[in-house]
Amino acid sequence: MSALPNLPANQGDPVLLPRPNTGPASSPHLALSGPAQPWDVKGKRCYLVGIGGSGMQGMARLLAARGAIVSGSDSGRSATTDRLAADGFNVDFDQTRHWLPEGTQIVIASAAVKPDHPQMLEAVTRGLETLWYAEALGRCMLGRTALCVAGTHGKSTTTSMLACVLSDCGLDPTAIVGATCAQLGGSNGNRGGGFVIGGDAITADGPWRGRPGVVVAESCEFNRSFHHYHPTMAVITSVEADHLDVYGTLDAVVESFHHFAGLVAPESEGGLLLIAHSGAHRREVTAGIAAKVETIGFNPDADWFVSYDPITRGASVVNRSRSLACTWTMLMPGSHNAVNAATAAAFALVMGADSGAVAASLSRFKGVDRRVQLLGVWKGNEGWANGVRIIDDYGHHPTEVSTTLRALRQSEQTEARGGRLICVFQPHQHSRTRHLMEEFAAAFDAADIVIVPHIYFARDTEEDRHRVTSADLVDRLIEKGVAAMHLYPFKAIVTQLQTTCRDGDTVVFMGAGPVNEIGYELLKTTR
Repeated sequence: MSALPNLPANQGDPVLLPRPNTGPASSPHLALSGPAQPWDVKGKRCYLVGIGGSGMQGMARLLAARGAIVSGSDSGRSATTDRLAADGFNVDFDQTRHWLPEGTQIVIASAAVKPDHPQMLEAVTRGLETLWYAEALGRCMLGRTALCVAGTHGKSTTTSMLACVLSDCGLDPTAIVGATCAQLGGSNGNRGGGFVIGGDAITADGPWRGRPGVVVAESCEFNRSFHHYHPTMAVITSVEADHLDVYGTLDAVVESFHHFAGLVAPESEGGLLLIAHSGAHRREVTAGIAAKVETIGFNPDADWFVSYDPITRGASVVNRSRSLACTWTMLMPGSHNAVNAATAAAFALVMGADSGAVAASLSRFKGVDRRVQLLGVWKGNEGWANGVRIIDDYGHHPTEVSTTLRALRQSEQTEARGGRLICVFQPHQHSRTRHLMEEFAAAFDAADIVIVPHIYFARDTEEDRHRVTSADLVDRLIEKGVAAMHLYPFKAIVTQLQTTCRDGDTVVFMGAGPVNEIGYELLKTTR
């Protein structure tokens, strides 16, 4: 595309493409033999607006590895932009000017960038090729073996697990994840984080040797971004109502995933869609697609049958029809993470990875930042024996909240330490809170105390902002018998926790906004 879409000024993030036609008849396929030519960016000057984002920094490094001359801008300095600068990327922090470097040929915008951004307007004025991040990532899949991880929940963790496993098993993937995973990286000089840069072809011994290089990509349904991708194989972890500000109804969400499923390469070309046996509307999503479909889950009827012992954290997956199996021990708690790991194992085994190497990799996987991440232990003024465990989690959908709280109730064993499970939950988006109010109200029964700050304002209109508040959620929680309160600002929550917490408690800070800042502030204090 040569220009950005002309969107209304009051709309949030740009819609990447109009509502698509669904079904395999209109879906492009990428054969394993790689007939589609790789995106040629060698020697081209690419400018990334929002280069400091998790996915965007991976895009910058991927394009540079393919020979592009990459620079970009961001709204402010961060650890990510510092790393980019240290590695030789020019990063500008003045985004108020209608300016781009001379010679710029391609401009790529983060999904967080709006169409009226000065640098995007400058790109349009110059007639430059302009792409959203999802479009650019889709082009990076051309001529490659693309493994796409989609679903309402579990994308970042599953993508990170898969990237680590494939790296450890010698399949040399390129991976871009929308989160930070310290274990991503390797001998090729990558620093880890949300990316790893691999080779142009699979060189490891096995059935896939000589095939085009692997690209592993977290594939988000927001704004139908994943419709730009070209998956050889894909997974759909779950399909639930979310992003209703974009889709409006669950039926539209299911339709969007159906379109994505139709993009997977045909079975005749090795195309495989791995989908959750339950919780993914799999019959509607997979109807009529050309790829081979296999299911995964705890149901014995699933093609990939998963087992998990929450006490020992032992996990396994088996596919009897393929004579493939793997057993490992989880470091991360929760049955949902066992399924995430089993999904990574399934892909790796299909690609010929050694079962023992897969198990060893999964057994040492420590997790992804902001996914049940232990930030530290607050000892209080008295130097408590156990202290208060401070945990950060990105969960912002009712199912994620409920699943994580139940996993923490089981893994933290707070009662045995004489403590409680306290949740500080920051709702993300007014529209999501309003659309899913009843689901949120039922999601906190595993917590002993719930504290809710203001809703994080992102993408919504001012009208959305005035239609629902955190107090509305707290009222519904209290009606359901949950000990809940609304507090703001963050400093007031720190003070409340200093007063409320006792030895043996666990406090989890949940949400996609900056709610974890409260945890870091609490760790700096004493009672």
